[in-house]
Amino acid sequence: MLIGYIQAAMRRAKYEMLEDDRSFFGSIPDLQGVWANEATLEECREELESALEDWVLAGIWQHHSIPPIEEISLNRTSVPAEAHNKA
Repeated sequence: MLIGYIQAAMRRAKYEMLEDDRSFFGSIPDLQGVWANEATLEECREELESALEDWVLAGIWQHHSIPPIEEISLNRTSVPAEAHNKA
């Protein structure tokens, strides 16, 4: 599920070449704070994927709501109390 989420998010990535230094800037719409800026497009893609992985894992660890992408949700659903008692 995590790999599928990352792949789906990366398919939504947007890239642009910055005029001032000819570097590449990449971001993923709807995922605030997930961006990268590198000298080449390939380096930018790699760094963006790394930033995305870190963002997702930190969000899960801190119990933040992670926006679903392509119907893939990484958010925890509540488990009824009686399910915990059956163990």
